[in-house]
Amino acid sequence: MSYIPSLQKKYKEEVIPALMKEFSYKSVMQVPRLQKIVVNQGLGDAIADKKLIDISLNEVSNITGQKAVSTMSKKDISNFKLRKDMPIGVKVTLRRDRMYEFLERLISVSLPRIRDFKGINYKFDGRGNYTLGVTEQIIFPEIDIDKIHKIIGMEVCFVTTADTDEEGYALLREFGIPFKNIKR
Repeated sequence: MSYIPSLQKKYKEEVIPALMKEFSYKSVMQVPRLQKIVVNQGLGDAIADKKLIDISLNEVSNITGQKAVSTMSKKDISNFKLRKDMPIGVKVTLRRDRMYEFLERLISVSLPRIRDFKGINYKFDGRGNYTLGVTEQIIFPEIDIDKIHKIIGMEVCFVTTADTDEEGYALLREFGIPFKNIKR
């Protein structure tokens, strides 16, 4: 018997039937699913401080449980003292089991640690994908607050197979992401 993350079980047993009923899909294959979660950090200050990239690579790898890669600049911008192919960010793409495990830790542990947390905003991209901005990386329990070099925000992007924002919202809501109550 192989290991199956609990959110993946929840998706098969609870989320699929709920979405099939809500949107009256005829087939299970029409139900939207979570394809991947991309976690990225933009580090504009890394132009001056090269150690920032290494520290962020380590932090994002610890948070996600998968090795992060640095992102490079695409062109020269003299006003920012930026040259082509300089490291200016860190990203990691999570799929399958690691994706579900990260989502579960995000929902049950990290988001409740945000000070004065009242839910997350509804801001989908028009195609059923959602990007959550996290202002401080210290909400994740994997980060040791004493060893922090600098407080840096990050983006957590949920890529779904949903065609519309309503379907993407319903999918993420069923997973348990705490959205603020929106009036439609």
